[in-house]
Amino acid sequence: MFESPFLNLYTYPPELDYPRSRPLGPTWRRLESCVRATDAPFEWAPSFAGSGKVIYLSLGSLGSADTELMGRLIGVLGATNHRVIVSMGPQHQELRLRDNMVGAEFLPQTSVLPHVDLVITHGGNNTVTESLYFGKPMIVLPLFWDQHDNAQRLQETGFGVRLDPYRFRDGELLGCIDRLLADRALAGRLQIISRRLQAAPGTAQAAALIEAVARRSSPIPGRS
Repeated sequence: MFESPFLNLYTYPPELDYPRSRPLGPTWRRLESCVRATDAPFEWAPSFAGSGKVIYLSLGSLGSADTELMGRLIGVLGATNHRVIVSMGPQHQELRLRDNMVGAEFLPQTSVLPHVDLVITHGGNNTVTESLYFGKPMIVLPLFWDQHDNAQRLQETGFGVRLDPYRFRDGELLGCIDRLLADRALAGRLQIISRRLQAAPGTAQAAALIEAVARRSSPIPGRS
């Protein structure tokens, strides 16, 4: 991986990050989150309003193209009393939502997340860090790349559950949903993280660090 001699940034909150026997070099900085504020507002139809819990289902552009997997998840969640917001992806025309669902090919994710109680995700880095930014527990169905690492860390740290996307049992998924939604201690932990991340947004930190390097024309100073 290329390492800049001036400044290197990575996005991962410390609650999920691995402890390091050797610290990263002096030009490295961790952004605990980096959540965009450019998404359009999200409003659901009046018919979708209600008092039940709200689940957000998003497997990303590549994961949602697996219509067999998406269809199974839609079927399992469609038989629950929960309301579900579905990011349907590029094969949206092949999917049929149930009566307790709303969705679209693309959704303004950072505008959706504040409205939900739980996230079912493929475990991409953006969705994981954005869900923590808004204090949401996760069920992760990892498919490839960084998703497996993120799913494992969420499982190990107790902020979510990792399931095999092609071998989970219906009852297993439903049981995890019920357990996470009922876990008040977890909700409290997530709210503490959310308040901290929102009080010091990574976007502002990144901009300040980049500006400092540009003004100095030299590497970012090492941390004391």
